[in-house]
Parts: sequence; structure tokens; C-alpha cells
Amino acid sequence: MNAPVAAKDVEDTAVQSVLRKLAIVWTEFEGALESTELIRRLNRGQLRLEDYQAFLINLRQQVVDGACWISRAASNISEDHFDLRSTLISHAATEHRDYRMLEENFVVTGGSRDVIRSAPKNPGSEALSAWMFHTASKPDPFEMIGAMFIIEGLGSTKAAGWGRAVADQLGLETGAVSFLLYHGENDADHMQEFEAMLRMLPLDAELEERIVTCARVTGRLYAMQIGDML
Repeated sequence: MNAPVAAKDVEDTAVQSVLRKLAIVWTEFEGALESTELIRRLNRGQLRLEDYQAFLINLRQQVVDGACWISRAASNISEDHFDLRSTLISHAATEHRDYRMLEENFVVTGGSRDVIRSAPKNPGSEALSAWMFHTASKPDPFEMIGAMFIIEGLGSTKAAGWGRAVADQLGLETGAVSFLLYHGENDADHMQEFEAMLRMLPLDAELEERIVTCARVTGRLYAMQIGDML
């Protein structure tokens, strides 16, 4: 699978450099995902209903936090980078209700809304959330775009295929996998937004390294979250 974005048709040398390094991080992340038990079962056609319900429960807790850490990052962007701040705020507003789709998917599969709402984060989700809020709380946390590369890239390259595979293996209607299908359709636009935000940054070697490191850490913690779902 190709990385979510490519360096072609991008004129800015600094942006090209970041994208090339992020493509390497993506390959590492993809390999970590494929080694988790949940994704192995999905890829082998062996997914069980309880596996998918565990996925919905655990992912909801991370998605609830998602718009919050984006908003936190936006609040710490200085006035000199007002356009980037505005873009992040708009992005958070677009996604802050997404967790409700996960709740609906869980209910459609026979789960209780109270169960999915009250479930605690798994250890990987706790670590991911702590990392996100820690980084978003820094002054001008430009490196958070690396985290967005991982999470939005997952939606644009994996979500739709996962959704179709889940529906096929478990005999579910699309209403049970709407979160995955929705993000597969819409996160491609978010990746275009990602490239636009990358061009808003005051890129230099130090910031480039921060972005790549943030993406790598986020990828490892996200894979840990998936690994802790079963």
C-alpha cells in the first residue's frame, strides 16, 4: 500500500523532504498494524462479531479525544500562524461528532450504548491519548501535523477496505460499518488539507525532524492501541 500522500507535483523542496520521510514512517506503521491480531484476523477472513465490537468500543474512546487534542493544538498556535490555527479549528469541528457513528455501529451489531459509552480506554489508547495531549499543549505544536498524517492517512487508505471486509465477513449491512466507510470516503480530502497545512509551516531541518518523530511515535502508539483491542 502506498503512503497516503506522495511528493510528486510538490515544488517546495522542504515539503518534498518531509513527505519522503513520512512515507518511510508510514511503511513502518503499516507493518506494525498488519502484525496485530485484530488486523491479521480481518486479513485472513477470520473476523468474529465480538472482534468487531471490541474494535468499535476501543476506537470510540480515541475518537472522542481526537477533536479535543486538535482543538488544544489550535489554541496553542500563535497569532503569526493564524491560518493554520483556523484550519485546525475547522478540522476539529468537522470531526467532533464522529464518535457517535461508532456508537450507532455498535448498537446496530447488537451492542448496548451504555457499554460502549462506559468502557475504559485500553493501555494503548491511554498512551496514545497522553502523547497527543502532551504534544498539543506545547507552544506552536507544529509537529502535530505528523500525528494527523498517521491518523488521517489511516482513514484515507485503510478504512473503506476494512469496512467492506467487515461487512462481507460478518454479513452486516452498511449501517453497521458506516464509520469506516465514511472515513474512507472523506479522509482523502483531509489528506489534501494536510498537504496545505504542511505548506503553512515554517519548515526547517529541526521542525522537519519534529514532524517525522511525532508521526513515528503516533504510529507506534496507534498500533499498540489496535494490538490491545483483543
